[in-house]
Amino acid sequence: MHFVEPTIYLIGETRVNENSLQEYLKHIGASDWKTDDTSEVEEIIEVMGRNCYKSFGTELNPNITSTRKGNKAYIDNIIKVGHGSVLEHGFLNFMFCDVSRVFTHELVRHRPGVAISQESLRFVRVDDLGCWVPSAFRQTGAYNIFEEHWKRCERAYQILLEGAAVYEGVAWDKLSFDKKKYYTSAARRVLPLGMATNIGWSCNIRSLRHIIEARTDRHAEEEIRFVFDKVARLVLSKYPNLF
Repeated sequence: MHFVEPTIYLIGETRVNENSLQEYLKHIGASDWKTDDTSEVEEIIEVMGRNCYKSFGTELNPNITSTRKGNKAYIDNIIKVGHGSVLEHGFLNFMFCDVSRVFTHELVRHRPGVAISQESLRFVRVDDLGCWVPSAFRQTGAYNIFEEHWKRCERAYQILLEGAAVYEGVAWDKLSFDKKKYYTSAARRVLPLGMATNIGWSCNIRSLRHIIEARTDRHAEEEIRFVFDKVARLVLSKYPNLF
């Protein structure tokens, strides 16, 4: 076993197809429109929002006499008036690594606007369990208790799989993939809920703003608060007009 600390990686984000965007702007008569966004995620949200009222300029819609200039001013107003559906057009793709199943069980409670792909303990054999120790027990120096328990769970898991191979009468490596999956799926039940795992998590901007607010609250569970503090700091720096 080994001790870990959760980490996050932003591995993808909404991109703008510039050629098609220019064709669209030409189609509606707004070829001269430009924006001053700091990212393509912010740009696509502005474009989708302005499309609603044709507010790329006052000449496109007789009902309007002025438009907000600049990406920040436009998005600030979108957020102020609660036009949240526009924010759903921007998507971010994260990988959360060395997080516990405690964390992932909390994370999957957020369903609207997200997509999830979690490391499967049915398919993936675990040979070296990772452990993150919460501050409540870090402060008491109880690392040895976590370490001993993780090692026992790790060993119990190994014994179960070794026993399965003996029962089948072949070395583990010689088992078919279906057999490996069968036994790995069953043996995972002895692994601790706090074991480190990885989860891919994608989210639209509207949902992410809500989740950051909820999960960085001082009453949030410690690990998910720790992770979403990292998320918040990252998106604040990368997408300042949206956060």
